[in-house]
Amino acid sequence: MALDIGHELSLFSFEEIIGSFAPLFVTIDILGAIPIVLSLKDRGQKYDPTQVAVYSTIILLIFLFVGQSLLSALSIDIHSFGVAGGIILLVMAAEMVFGLQIFQEDGPTANATFIPLVFPLFAGAAAFTTLLTLRSQGLAYINLSISVVLNMFAVYLGLRFVDPIERLLGKNGAYILRKFFGVILLAIAVKFITNSLIHVIADVKIGVEAIAG
Repeated sequence: MALDIGHELSLFSFEEIIGSFAPLFVTIDILGAIPIVLSLKDRGQKYDPTQVAVYSTIILLIFLFVGQSLLSALSIDIHSFGVAGGIILLVMAAEMVFGLQIFQEDGPTANATFIPLVFPLFAGAAAFTTLLTLRSQGLAYINLSISVVLNMFAVYLGLRFVDPIERLLGKNGAYILRKFFGVILLAIAVKFITNSLIHVIADVKIGVEAIAG
């Protein structure tokens, strides 16, 4: 996919970066992943925070740029994907709010860097869905790319300082934050669904009018 670099740079927006950082942060859920990371450490599985962040960034950026082309090849428009993505985020948020465990897979080896941390925990279906859903809302590639990098830096910090974070938050603090982020994700999911539905309905209306005409 060819991009006009100059045009993309002209679309740089702090507002879009902040607006896309929040849903990605909530979906990636580094705070909610802390118990999973601690469980991996208790079982003797090791990971490299830098590698986790770098690999996750590369995977997410690749998907950001080729995901839409892949959808086009499958004859799926971005707004329909936005509706589907919003529904997935809605389910994820409901799981967070009601205390269900989303990720339950264990890595097959003692090294947990790529599996399960990079994929599917931080650079998995949830993050893919969020990225393309944000893209369906018209956000520029440059702003989404920066948001991905910032989120992966947050992942690095969370993995690097997982033990102090656990001590700082305590069990009650981590529980409250997870519920809080779940409610935020619910609101974001509803926004994604409604905004995408508006475009889908408009496209259907245009198609019907074209057939009728």
